[in-house]
Amino acid sequence: MCGITGWIDWRKDLTQFPSVLVNMTETMALRGPDASGTWLSRHCALGHRRLSVMDPENGAQPMTRTRGDTGYTIVYNGELYNAIELRKELEQRGHSFSTNCDTEVLLVSYIEWGRACLDRLNGIFAFAVWNDTEQTLFLARDRLGVKPLFYAVRDGMLLFGSEPKAILAHPDFPAEVDREGLAELFIIGPARTPGHGIYKHMAELKPGQCMTVERSGISARTYWKLESKPHEEDVETTASHIRELLIDTVERQLISDVPVCTLLSGGLDSSALTAIAAEYYNRTGQGIVDTYSVDYVDNDKHFKANVFQPNSDAPWIQRMVRHLGTRHHDVTFDTPELVESLEDALRARDLPGMTDVDGSLYLFCREIKKGATVAISGEAADEIFGGYPWFHREESLHADTFPWSLSAGIRTGLLSDETADWLRPRDYLDQRYRQALEEVPHLAGEEDTARRMREMSYLNITRFMPTLLDRKDRMSMAVGLEVRVPFCDHRLVEYMWNVPWEIKSAGDREKGILRKALKGLLPEDVLTRKKSPYPKTHNPNYLAATRSRVLQILNDPSSPVLQFLDTDHLRRLAAPETATMDLPWFGQLMSGPQLFAYIGQIDSWLREYKVSIR
Repeated sequence: MCGITGWIDWRKDLTQFPSVLVNMTETMALRGPDASGTWLSRHCALGHRRLSVMDPENGAQPMTRTRGDTGYTIVYNGELYNAIELRKELEQRGHSFSTNCDTEVLLVSYIEWGRACLDRLNGIFAFAVWNDTEQTLFLARDRLGVKPLFYAVRDGMLLFGSEPKAILAHPDFPAEVDREGLAELFIIGPARTPGHGIYKHMAELKPGQCMTVERSGISARTYWKLESKPHEEDVETTASHIRELLIDTVERQLISDVPVCTLLSGGLDSSALTAIAAEYYNRTGQGIVDTYSVDYVDNDKHFKANVFQPNSDAPWIQRMVRHLGTRHHDVTFDTPELVESLEDALRARDLPGMTDVDGSLYLFCREIKKGATVAISGEAADEIFGGYPWFHREESLHADTFPWSLSAGIRTGLLSDETADWLRPRDYLDQRYRQALEEVPHLAGEEDTARRMREMSYLNITRFMPTLLDRKDRMSMAVGLEVRVPFCDHRLVEYMWNVPWEIKSAGDREKGILRKALKGLLPEDVLTRKKSPYPKTHNPNYLAATRSRVLQILNDPSSPVLQFLDTDHLRRLAAPETATMDLPWFGQLMSGPQLFAYIGQIDSWLREYKVSIR
């Protein structure tokens, strides 16, 4: 994985501004710690930071290939899992290769097929290709949006980057946020509306989209989207097909020239991926799989089961380690580390995020990086297979809003009257929810339950999953670790999208069809374990630390976040007798301590990024 950036300007000779490009590129040194490269022409400038995974000796970027009199230059962040097949097909068409890296395969694919190459790619990617004859830039992002790609159009120029920080490094792009950006932060965040970049004039290329930039203008189009069609297969055939797809996907994603490990929580998703990896390593003679898990000091003392987190991971992790014979690494953090990581997580996202849920993943990835460069993660299985509690709880199914944001009143209550009048947060939330529902590709003749479950799947895949993929990308790449997410293989997503809910929940269980597909791969008790999310700290010291941070903000008149808040209400929330707030206000894990931490992150972001409100 890597970091990419670029600059198009038809009014300037960009060869005169090499230092600007270097500064934009170097903001992403953590994403690509192994090498740096820039490329300049009169109207196009491209930058790249490299994390070497395939063919470390070659594959430097930006990479240029010519066909006839036309030069094509690419910057690329991602991984192609069908690069071997593509290379063979391209060689049959007369192309030759000088490296073994997928960058060259992708560039030659674009030279051969143009934008139609996107239909042939299996992988996660964000890339840009400059055609020096046509003077055009082509940008594209993978189908599910695993790899990020932000862009900005301002004063006749286009800027792009893997992260907002690359764009913000340009001297002519100030950090500004308008009414809509603030509404995203205070009512949608830490999620984002698809395509929204929060910063004024900044957007994100949506998953499954590509864009062409030329003198006459900019045009974007969708090359992939979910399509609804009847599912003709029975339960047994469906389970068999899922198993085949998942095994093929994992084995493709285990290919690497650097050490690979898996993240193991002892839950269904991570255990399945680890079991497939262990069997593949054993069959191919690659030795023992390394596994990693995360926990927190004294969590065993303070853990209390609830509907969102029914049991702790530790016993289940050991169960799977013994069963598979992996080389396991337990990683444990204490409260002071989690509190300190809030600032690192903020800088990794360039925005307030999932607070300690982000920070703990950042710390976890930092430890993994000491022993591996690539990790396999079970992200996205709950969105694809319907595993979250809100798929199964009546109050969530019929809430008429995003099911992970049922406590909107907690959030709107934080705002001052003036801010609420300006942002109209309830209207904004409802508008974004209605917009999402209008996008759902319904199947003709669906009865009410099937229709609603299709809507729930769509909301989760297009609105909630991107938040977790953002988190996974930023926190891992901030320490130079590549994380692969097999459940985001577009073939699996396309297939599961049309599987009826009664088959998805086979056996009257969450992710029932996945459990059926994995029979024989996992021990029966692991196969039937009730879902438990990514672990968070239950140590009361974390609540005390985040509450203290909020009180510090309230007692500092220079705190920039205060202009938006009902400070009296926030002070009451932070009082010792009310500061626990067990009800999640976002997702499954973000309750009272995370609310205080989120306010702290907004304050730090406004200060550190010198954000102006416009």
